[in-house]
Amino acid sequence: MKLSIIIPVYNEEGNIEKLHHAVQQVIKENSYDAEVIFIDDGSKDKTVPIIKSLDGAKLIQFRKNFGQTAAMSAGIDFATGDIIIPIDGDLQNDPKDIPKLLAKLEEGYDVVSGWRKDRKDNAIKRNLPSRIANGLISKISGVHLHDYGCSLKAYRRDVIKDVKLYGEMHRFIPVYANWMGGKVTEVPVTHHPRIHGESKYGINRTFKVVLDLIVIKFLQKYAQKSIHVFGGFGLLSFLFSFISALVMFYYKVFGNKSFIQTPLPIMVVFFFLTGIILVMMGLIAEMQNRTYYESQGKKVYLVKETKGFDIQ
Repeated sequence: MKLSIIIPVYNEEGNIEKLHHAVQQVIKENSYDAEVIFIDDGSKDKTVPIIKSLDGAKLIQFRKNFGQTAAMSAGIDFATGDIIIPIDGDLQNDPKDIPKLLAKLEEGYDVVSGWRKDRKDNAIKRNLPSRIANGLISKISGVHLHDYGCSLKAYRRDVIKDVKLYGEMHRFIPVYANWMGGKVTEVPVTHHPRIHGESKYGINRTFKVVLDLIVIKFLQKYAQKSIHVFGGFGLLSFLFSFISALVMFYYKVFGNKSFIQTPLPIMVVFFFLTGIILVMMGLIAEMQNRTYYESQGKKVYLVKETKGFDIQ
């Protein structure tokens, strides 16, 4: 089977040549039929000229920085292989682990995720937030992996070909694959300390993961029944409005208090209007579900230039 090794990069001029050499060495040693695709995410250094000078390297160059999710999406869209293998461009992932991932695929799995068991990153800034995020993702998604953040993975194309990625959702591809009926597992992989360049991630990434998880959970349970979420909160708001009205009349009849002596009339109106708004939002969301992104054929990136592709 043909492999597509996709490498998103952003300002990695110090790592590109070494990484490409290491990847090509693995391909030759194992006689793989493989393509190597670099996705430049708007680099401002010499990353692009270096990639263009490499033999056997394909290039997708973005017009500006769209983020890693868009880069991963572009790599998947342009890949022609049966197996898609993303890998980081900072030399922290080891291409020598690729055979290990492929061997696990041959056991019948559709997604094999790398697990940086001995991670060479800052314990407080990177490792601790990552462990928290991985625990949350596993708990909420039901797909239990130790390391969602490891880019080194192997996917069978048929389980992710219809996956559409938006925002910061690239780390959740195993979850999407699991929804498509794919078998997901993980294997320990080597992790090297970063030598050149700077990390593009910080501790704020954990907070983004929490927000993304809300989206994931919503999509998992309510993507095709949005009215159940908004309508549910709307009905709850109507209930609060009704209870407030009962209390208001109780004070009027038995407490001899005028309506204007309590905030209850305002609460009745507030909860009632909120209920109407939420129900209407649910109806709008239902209509949007029928004209989702896929129906418009829109991409989440703009390609400036390509190298080695027949498609322009």
